[in-house]
Amino acid sequence: MANGQLALFIVKRDATGATCKGYVTQDGSRAADITLNNTPAQLVTQDGATALAHALDIGIAAVCAEAVGVMDKTLAITVDYMNTRKQFGVAIATFQALRHRVSDMKMQLELARSMSYYASLKLNAPEPERRAAMSRAKYQLGVSMRYVGQQAVQLHGGIGVTDEYIVSHYFKKLTQLEMTFGDTLHHLGQVSEHMQDTAGVFA
Repeated sequence: MANGQLALFIVKRDATGATCKGYVTQDGSRAADITLNNTPAQLVTQDGATALAHALDIGIAAVCAEAVGVMDKTLAITVDYMNTRKQFGVAIATFQALRHRVSDMKMQLELARSMSYYASLKLNAPEPERRAAMSRAKYQLGVSMRYVGQQAVQLHGGIGVTDEYIVSHYFKKLTQLEMTFGDTLHHLGQVSEHMQDTAGVFA
């Protein structure tokens, strides 16, 4: 930080004074704590704030795309389970109430897929337009992730929350993705804050 500006630098992993302590996160992915002590670095840009804002939006779009993939797989596994699991001598996929819930899961997945495409298409838009698009997309993805994950667990019953079954891990991953780069309520606030005075309602 110099003269009120945020600069970005590249630091080599084996640079003097740099230490990196890796660990496994709750969802099974990797993270690390990095410590720098008089470490040499190469300047990338003196306008770091603009670059970081763009990088954050790229991260949001990437999280949205990853979430669509996780939800897609979660739904497929749930449908397969419902076609296999039997009650009263028939597959539970034949129960109309459960079929309606799967239909709602599919609808939420497709809403999320469309908003993920929208986020990716807006990555090179002017910053105000881009930021608004990311919040709209992340809000819808958050709603969809929560719904699809919760319904998948409920439709599986008790097995859906065991470590031995993959759906519990997908549910955990969706929860983690919802919290990444701002949770659903945060992005709802961003969307609300940047709406027009009429909020889309005309007298």
